[in-house]
Amino acid sequence: MHDDDRIDGLDAQFIGRTSATAPRIMAGGHPCQGIYWTERGSRPKVAVIATHYNVDFSEHYLAPYFARRGIGFLGWNTRYRGFEDQFLLEHALIDISVGMKWLREEAGVEQVVILGNSGGGSLMGAYQGEATAPTLSAGVKGAGGEVLASLPGADLYISLNAHQGRPEVLTDWMDPSVIDETDPVATDPELDPFNPDNGPPYSAAFIAKYRAAQRARNARITAFAKAELERLNSHGVPDRLFPLFRCWADLRMIDPAIDPSDRKPNLCYRGEPRVANRTPSIGRVNFCKTWLSMWSLETSKCQGKPHLEKFRIPSLVIQGLGDTGVFPADAHAIHAFIGSNEKALELIPGEHYFEDGPAVRNRAADLMADWIKSRA
Repeated sequence: MHDDDRIDGLDAQFIGRTSATAPRIMAGGHPCQGIYWTERGSRPKVAVIATHYNVDFSEHYLAPYFARRGIGFLGWNTRYRGFEDQFLLEHALIDISVGMKWLREEAGVEQVVILGNSGGGSLMGAYQGEATAPTLSAGVKGAGGEVLASLPGADLYISLNAHQGRPEVLTDWMDPSVIDETDPVATDPELDPFNPDNGPPYSAAFIAKYRAAQRARNARITAFAKAELERLNSHGVPDRLFPLFRCWADLRMIDPAIDPSDRKPNLCYRGEPRVANRTPSIGRVNFCKTWLSMWSLETSKCQGKPHLEKFRIPSLVIQGLGDTGVFPADAHAIHAFIGSNEKALELIPGEHYFEDGPAVRNRAADLMADWIKSRA
């Protein structure tokens, strides 16, 4: 633990709530849960909220850093924490709104800052985009649709080491040499990123061929999910699970000359890509509906650009140059997508969660806190 990660002198309040489309379960758990971090005995007027598609953010590494700078931090989870295979965007946004309302109505916060960190970047971007100009409410009946049509928006947005969107990152990481989605071994050697005949270094022609094949793989899975869902429904079966193999193969992970930064070569979040790619990880299992909602380039509403273009609030994009899974081109794209007149991009030292030391975490926290306070 870094020295500034300690929690002495801080209050950590657990919050559990239901949402318009998710009641409390019979065992007692609330669908929406989180921890609100503040300096002991304080009641901040400014607070950050952070949520992820799947990862538990209640004990987010930045919580004590913001709290010690006088800014509240709500690490908030939707019903899908740990249940990525069941994810549906509309209901996740409804759950996020519960945390937003809690901050304003119960915690007494006057200015809310959305933090879109890692995969949560596009999720929180989707939230703010829908709060600005709703497009999804017609797809949810009753009270849920009413909530989606009137989401309370934030005052500021920070994108922190964020992926462009869920289908974008999965496709960028996909191994397109997969021949059979049911077989984790079958490989096309002409597209195999670990075949030394292909590189590294990788030629421009191979990179273009590889990227096109990644998009084609995503499209094939989408076609399967749509056809399988139709087949199942015709027999009265609502959905089914299917596995996904080999998704640690972004060429940028292997070759640092592509989209150069300060990152370590031949490394991804799970270690050496050749080894990690053999182990199921991101998107490793899906319902057909979840694939179509989250991962499909054709049908997913979890793509960043359409939501970010709606923004009208001040926005800050921060990218750590040591990140092995989000790259400078991603940060530049996110910055370009944001529709706000007031926006900034900062490329700074540090790995994905700034786990490379307290100095880089403090630098990032100071940058964000100063930017927030200058607009409070």
